[in-house]
Amino acid sequence: MAISINKNDCVGCGLCLESCPYPGAVVMVDYKAVITDKCVECGACVDSCGAGAIDFKETKKQTGVDLEQYKGVWVFIEHRKDRIANVALELLGEGRKLADRLGQELAGVLIGDGAAALAKECIAYGADKVYHVDGPVYRHYSTGPFAAAFSQLIKEYKPNIVLFGATHDGRDFAARIAVRLYTGLTADCTELLIDPETGLLCQTRPAFGGNVMATILTPNHRPQMATVRPNVMKRPEPDYSRTGEVVKFDAEVTEKDLFYHIKEVVEHTAKTVNLEEADIIVSGGRGIGGPEHYHIIEELAGVLGGAAGASRAVVDAGWVPHYRQVGQTGKTVAPKLYIACGISGAIQHLAGMQTSDFIVAINKDPEAPIFKVANIGICADLHKAVPYLIQCFKELLK
Repeated sequence: MAISINKNDCVGCGLCLESCPYPGAVVMVDYKAVITDKCVECGACVDSCGAGAIDFKETKKQTGVDLEQYKGVWVFIEHRKDRIANVALELLGEGRKLADRLGQELAGVLIGDGAAALAKECIAYGADKVYHVDGPVYRHYSTGPFAAAFSQLIKEYKPNIVLFGATHDGRDFAARIAVRLYTGLTADCTELLIDPETGLLCQTRPAFGGNVMATILTPNHRPQMATVRPNVMKRPEPDYSRTGEVVKFDAEVTEKDLFYHIKEVVEHTAKTVNLEEADIIVSGGRGIGGPEHYHIIEELAGVLGGAAGASRAVVDAGWVPHYRQVGQTGKTVAPKLYIACGISGAIQHLAGMQTSDFIVAINKDPEAPIFKVANIGICADLHKAVPYLIQCFKELLK
């Protein structure tokens, strides 16, 4: 291991246990701290040790890995309530292109309790093979079991490329897998290509607040891993005549691998629509003037049968919850219709909605950057324009 404890120097104070974010990674045995196999070598315990008993040496365990052993493109199939997440279907379409470019197979990784029926859906969307990990411990997403099962799969079958949706779950355990396997991970990619000369995966993502696009390569480690934001890739059309192979994998994961236990799942009862899956989104920015005016955004969205969103400025001000935020640090959306009300059009917001099919911007500032990406611009006070639109749409819908 890269982290070791000198028992002669350890005074048994327990500060390293308190600083460690991973339960069971550091334990006390005979009043001495001991590093277990649950350690991910993050180094959080090093600075907490006042006795200087913890030694941390950086390692390069995978340097010199045999790259030729790694073949194939994998996609993590995130699902909930017997329904595959849109981002997973989008990644199957993108993964199909990458696999064809490399002349390798595309596989979906399906982890869940009784989720075998979803394998056919994965194959219809382009997968040649589906690796299925089944068991009660996977009934609800949990970091420990999912990360352990996925890591074992990778060690067994050695994929070349592994893709995850940049969702709460995908972001949570993709990084943990990368640490366990000593490989790289590029987060929030917006474009994936195969370099024609090297065959490496070119992983492009926004950097420096979205002002530049950085392309990252993983030349010496495998697998090449990336998370991709929802709605930046096009979802393919399914072909249910396709056939493929389903491989069952028995991972060595038990209840002991759970970092926490889920006692109850409480559904969110608010009347809202998932922004990432909405066909119509109406978003409000700082121009609405205050939280007391956000109701007109919700009313217009309700009349159109869409979802109400917001800019980062509105969320940071505490006017609406974070789950309504559209932009680089919020949700990436691609609805059929996006109506921006009182939003200036900062680059961070544009990064999250500019792939919408049709954009309408309402802003009283004629120089607002949002007008540059809008299909229709309405230069007016939103407090007059939005109520007028609500009235017109109500009359049309009658």
